[in-house]
Order: sequence, then structure tokens, then C-alpha cells
Amino acid sequence: MSDQQPISLSTTGPPDTIIDDEPAEALAALEAALALPDDERRAAVGHVVTRWPRMLDAWAAFGQLATDDASAYAAFRVGYHRGLDRLRQSGWRGAGSVRWQEHNNRGFLRCLAGLQAVAQRIGESDEDERCSLFLRQLDPTWPPNDIWAR
Repeated sequence: MSDQQPISLSTTGPPDTIIDDEPAEALAALEAALALPDDERRAAVGHVVTRWPRMLDAWAAFGQLATDDASAYAAFRVGYHRGLDRLRQSGWRGAGSVRWQEHNNRGFLRCLAGLQAVAQRIGESDEDERCSLFLRQLDPTWPPNDIWAR
């Protein structure tokens, strides 16, 4: 028994994680792409995701602008996985909050919510349930009023 280590539990809970800032140039490019007329917007956002493939809000916008469920699913899934990478780089270790109130987290949360919505539409119930639960685990106040408002 003497070789066992005591468990230390924090009274404040797991830490909140905030994803690092996007480059100012990438933010400006996404804003400009989203301001374009409807018939040009998707292609312009596509250029943003290829120029800055780590930009989570660009992947979320690309998924939202998709013309079919398969394209939306793919864009949201890429954004979700890129977001997990960004979270880990920001110190997340699989536990703790990733809150909507932190602006830098919104791209990841939009991708996860988009993936959940498309999974629901296409009948992928396991993924729908996993994503829904994960959103509530990451931010107990989920859902915000309008995840697509910028």
C-alpha cells in the first residue's frame, strides 16, 4: 500500500481551453469572402480553407455553404478533426471546457455542431448522439442562440 499515490482532485474542475488566435490576414480573408455575393461566396471561402487549412471558422463556413449533405459532412468533419488538433496544441488533454463564450473556440464548436446536424439529417444516429453529447460536455451552456451569427 505504501507505493500508491494519493489522487489529487481539483475543487475548481478541469481547466477551460481557448484555441489560439487566427492570423489577422486569415480573418480578413474570411470576412471578405463571406461578404461576397451568394454565387461567389462558396468558392471564395474554399480559397480561404486551402490557404489557411487550420482555420476552423473557415471550415465551418465552408460546410454551411455546401450544396449537398456529403460536401457539408466532409467540410465539418475536416474542421472538427483540425479543431481537435488545435485544441491539443492549446493545452486540452481530452477533459475540460471549450466554451462558446470564448470567440476563438467558435469555429471548432460550429464544425462540431454542423457535423452533428448533418449526421442527424443523413440518419447517422450514433454520430449525431456522440456530437450532441460532446457539445454539452465541452460547454454545459450549449446551445447558444445562433451559432452561425458572426
